[in-house]
Amino acid sequence: MSKRLVIAGGGHAHMLTLAHLEDFVAKGFEVTVIGPDSHHYYSGMGPGMLGGTYRPEEIRFATQQLVENKGGLFIQAKVTGIQPLERAVRLSSGEEVPYDVLSCNLGSQVPADLIKGPLEDIFLVKPIERLFKARQRILELGAKQRIRIAVVGGGPSAVEIAGNIWRLGQEPGMQEPAITVFAGRSLMPHHSPGVRQRAVASLAARSIKVISNTRVQQIHQRQLFDSEGITHKFDIIFVAVGVQPNRLIGESGIPTGPQGGMLVNRYLQSIKHTRIFGGGDCIDFQDRPLDKVGVYAVRQNPILRHNLMAALTGERMQAFAPGGKYLLIFNLGDGTGILSKWSMVLGGRLAFFIKDWIDRRFMRTFQAFE
Repeated sequence: MSKRLVIAGGGHAHMLTLAHLEDFVAKGFEVTVIGPDSHHYYSGMGPGMLGGTYRPEEIRFATQQLVENKGGLFIQAKVTGIQPLERAVRLSSGEEVPYDVLSCNLGSQVPADLIKGPLEDIFLVKPIERLFKARQRILELGAKQRIRIAVVGGGPSAVEIAGNIWRLGQEPGMQEPAITVFAGRSLMPHHSPGVRQRAVASLAARSIKVISNTRVQQIHQRQLFDSEGITHKFDIIFVAVGVQPNRLIGESGIPTGPQGGMLVNRYLQSIKHTRIFGGGDCIDFQDRPLDKVGVYAVRQNPILRHNLMAALTGERMQAFAPGGKYLLIFNLGDGTGILSKWSMVLGGRLAFFIKDWIDRRFMRTFQAFE
């Protein structure tokens, strides 16, 4: 029987592997790719889709089409569990898929602990495709009246979401929404003063209100309850409070690291189950903590591709080197951005132009394989 490679999740860390899936098929390996949707959305362009800078088809990869064109099998389902001793993956469909080698790029999730009750008009910023539904809902309500929108969170995601909601409010026929950001302790607390100042100034210039030094304790039926005992009512609420690795890894008995992701060695291989590999937000790198940013998933691409093949063929594996400082650029929604690397901070239209060019080039590169 031929060996079976199972790829769980079509995210950024798997892009090179998927683009060259025919290499595995040519060696006689059975390749199965599991994903919750036939497409994978690029998170770096998600806020721009919300604001209308990008159409949905511009920020997504046709995962199913790519896999089937390369000779693999695509299963549209969610992974609900991993059985490392039996070497099988459990799916939301009830099916179990056996593997000889498994690679996980299951991403991260926004904690929903704050939310009590239904998610009606409450939008977690992940999965990214939900942002398009949020866009449609804002356009629907905003054409009738001036609506109130809350963004819970104080990090880059919250800033980008708030800025792009403002952009959406400039559409013809829209009444500009009243936007409030509940930033917790402060806005962009883990970034340099230069980044922070530019973010604060950008939101203030567009009358986007920022509430700091208070925390949201609960969200229920379009209402926010904060730590000061005040109740705030909104028409639409976004939750952007940071991300956590997918919990199913720990729930499957696979060793996890300090951040809750699958603990992997320098070969991006589970420290206990050597037939399981992983990349992106769902892992904790044993050698040192890695920020939950897409750049590391992109850097892991060639290593995962090589080591998955090596695990199947018995060749020597390669070690992953995270690399040094990385470029950060935030899309503020008004045609401007904030660029940061080392001690350099650049704001304005040039920053967004650079981000837009990098993102579109990334998309063109991998969409070409479809």
